[in-house]
Formats: sequence, C-alpha cells, structure tokens
Amino acid sequence: MVPQRMHALAAAPARTTASELLGATILIIEDEAGTAEELAASFGASGANVWHAETGADARAMLKTALPDVILLDLSLPDVDGLVLCPRLHMEAEDVPIIICSSNADRREKLLGFKLGAEDFVAKPVDLDELQARVEIALRRSARGRSAGAHARRASGAEAHERSRLGQLDMDLARWRVTLAGQHIHLTPTEFKLLRFLVNRAGEIVSREELARMVWGDSSMRDSRTIDAYVRRLREKLSGSAAPTIVGVRGLGYQLLAPL
Repeated sequence: MVPQRMHALAAAPARTTASELLGATILIIEDEAGTAEELAASFGASGANVWHAETGADARAMLKTALPDVILLDLSLPDVDGLVLCPRLHMEAEDVPIIICSSNADRREKLLGFKLGAEDFVAKPVDLDELQARVEIALRRSARGRSAGAHARRASGAEAHERSRLGQLDMDLARWRVTLAGQHIHLTPTEFKLLRFLVNRAGEIVSREELARMVWGDSSMRDSRTIDAYVRRLREKLSGSAAPTIVGVRGLGYQLLAPL
C-alpha cells in the first residue's frame, strides 16, 4: 500500500495540548488499520501532523517526505520485524525519537528495543493519554538535546551569535526556536539548519551543492529530492505576509527573499 498522510477525523474533539504536540509530525508505523486510525485521530485532534505506513518498506520510503519529529513503531509488521527496522530508522531519521508500541511487553524485548535505538516502549493496548504524554516527553528531550549542543558550541567559540533575524523572522540559536511575527514555528533540526543557512545568506542565490554540503554535510546529494522536500516543508511553515520567500532559481539553486 502506498504510504499515506492521515488527518484528524472531522468529528474528533479539539483538545488543549502542550506546545510540543501542536504542529509536530508523527509517523505511525502500524499494520492494524483500526489501531492506526485511533492513533491518527487522537494525535490529529491534538494538533499534530500524522503520517501512516503499514509496512517497514513504506516507512523507510516516506521518511524524507514526512520528516517526522517522533516515530511510533509497531513491532509486528507484515514485511519486517520491528526490532530489525528500529536501528535502520534510527540511522536514517537523524536521531528522531522512536517509541515502540508492542503487545509483547517481555522485559528482554524491551531491553533489546532500547539497545537498538528506541527512546521509549509502550505496551498494547495503549492508553492514548499516556502515549501522548510520552510523545511530549520525547519531543522535550529532543529539544533539550539540541539546545545543549548549541550552548556547547557557543562555549567553544563556534557559535558567534545567539540570534539570526530577517524582518519579523527571529531564530533563537540557543534554544533552536523560531518565531515569525511573534508566533512560534515548529521546525525539525534539519529544517532549522536549512533556514538558518538561508537567512545568513538572504538575498543570495545558493547552489544545491552548497546547501547539500553545509546543511547535510554531503555535497554528492545535490541532485537528491531530499533538498526539494525540505524546502517545500519550509515554504509551508513560513506563510503569511510577514514571512520571507524561498525562491527556486532554475539551474542555479535557491534564494531567500525578505518580505516586501
């Protein structure tokens, strides 16, 4: 089945949620349709963007498009053991927290899951409120880790400035936090790095090769669709009259323009 994005059910009641869930992207890897729909409705009602894959192959294929902030991983998948898939996701998803959801709560399986890169382990049937709380904790831990890295870079002299600004766009480099006209914009770590680089070169045309080298550390991926996917996501998140515009310059690269 083709990987798909699942939106909150129209009838799902809105909830008052922590800011971590609002705008976060959750990838649910679950082959049981009823469970997947229940999880999608719950997280969608809390303001998250929800994607769903039924198989391990689908999940790996959609990682660069979904760009998740948290992954919920079922261990009983039709094409691969979740414990085999977990370390692959851990390597490919840029340290995105992985929460295993399994009907087998065997202690040895839990320990193996943690050793293979899982952030947390939840036994099925899941309590939706508890699972949401665990996802929020994972998001906060991820944010703290990025913030600690920024502080360490500043202490070593690698971080010359604490903020980058362009019009009403404000990037707090210490907290990895972005606001636009005073409103918080939730970005993944790679989105943040990409935006910061474009802001620092605002008005200039930046080649795809340079973006690949400076943001991903690999100039060979200049022809990869990954760059286009991240630029597309940034355009979606930076909307409104106060937002800068990312323009594609055919054959050359991308250019960030300040709002008029």
